[in-house]
Amino acid sequence: MNLLAVGCSHRTTPVAVRERLGFREDQLPRALDALTSRLDCEAVILSTCNRVEMYVGRVLDHPTRSTALLDGDALAGFLAEFHSLPIEEVRPHLYVYHNADAVRHLFRVAASLDSLIVGEGQIAGQVKTAYEMGQKCAGPGPMLHALFPHARRVAKRVRTETGISRGHVSVSSAAVDYVRQVFDHFGDKTILVIGAGKMGELTLRHLRRLEPRRILVANRSPEKAASVARGCGGEAVPWERLDEMLARADIVLSTTGAPEPIVTLERYRRIAAQRDGGPLVILDIAVPRDFDPRIHDGETTCLFNIDDLKRIQEATLADRRKHIAPAEAVVEQETQRFLKEWRRRRNGPVIERLTQDLEAKREDVVRNLFARLNGRLTEGDRKFIEYAFVKLQNQFLHGPISALTEDQPADASGHTLLDALRKLFRLRE
Repeated sequence: MNLLAVGCSHRTTPVAVRERLGFREDQLPRALDALTSRLDCEAVILSTCNRVEMYVGRVLDHPTRSTALLDGDALAGFLAEFHSLPIEEVRPHLYVYHNADAVRHLFRVAASLDSLIVGEGQIAGQVKTAYEMGQKCAGPGPMLHALFPHARRVAKRVRTETGISRGHVSVSSAAVDYVRQVFDHFGDKTILVIGAGKMGELTLRHLRRLEPRRILVANRSPEKAASVARGCGGEAVPWERLDEMLARADIVLSTTGAPEPIVTLERYRRIAAQRDGGPLVILDIAVPRDFDPRIHDGETTCLFNIDDLKRIQEATLADRRKHIAPAEAVVEQETQRFLKEWRRRRNGPVIERLTQDLEAKREDVVRNLFARLNGRLTEGDRKFIEYAFVKLQNQFLHGPISALTEDQPADASGHTLLDALRKLFRLRE
């Protein structure tokens, strides 16, 4: 195997460096073409906001490509040159994985074990997209065509066999989880959005997936209210009608950033008197808080602030950490499976040719022996001689075949045990 993974991630490199080393989608065709041409290799580039990685390989018995071992410094040089950066600014930030370690690393990445948030589901799709982009640009060859689909299967197995993807790990998704605990359907529900902070807009995108009947947006700025309403398919309402809208809403998302609570306990009591008695969930993710915390009664009014939501997030992350060891075990199992399958795929034809050649020689020797001893051998003698030669052949083959099934590294020139056996036994292609 001649496989290399070179890159940087959120674990090793600050964002100020990652953003300089990343590849835009429109840059990938040129980058892949330059990389495969320059290093005479197959390649896939994975570039996200949290990582930039190049996976390159050479099949050691490829009829036209170089079989020399790939070098991490060559990839560092390519990355620096492509982005017009000094190599000394790039090289210290890069990690390099060879062969089995490169396989294991990709499987860990695809399974989200190396993600900023362990268990997040986005990276598996990003790995798939990177491979598909590589295919469009003729980047992958036999090795990466085998490796990347296997990585997708590893990610799926980790997701289905462990609890590492269970629960919500963002404040926004935790908010939706809270709402789902109160309501079992949303087709007749009204969501009121107060304010328009960035966190609020992100949370609103999650809430929209619940498909509520109506979304209302109230903001001190009518223009901002109209803008947010257009973006979420809702309707803007005047700030002066806030109490009226609170009386009608089922779910409130508030994120104004006001210095003091906009809804005091006294004000809310007047609003509650106008409600029909149905439950109201208030997601107050503003800092400082928009609603007086005494509003929460746990029955008709459920008020959750940013700290409540973060506690859900932290509990989920703690739960996911319990599943890291089982997920790592799956990755290791699949790494060994891939390596074994790859060796069998690469070595199978050579083993078959070696076996066929020895069988032909054995049959020829036994046939000549029987001809010379014609008339002097019983049927039992013949069977014993045939058995003895077959056993001798199998014992002779056992050593080479066992050695081929192990992970045999290439020498400095890229030659492997497979090459040595071909030459030693003069095996034809």
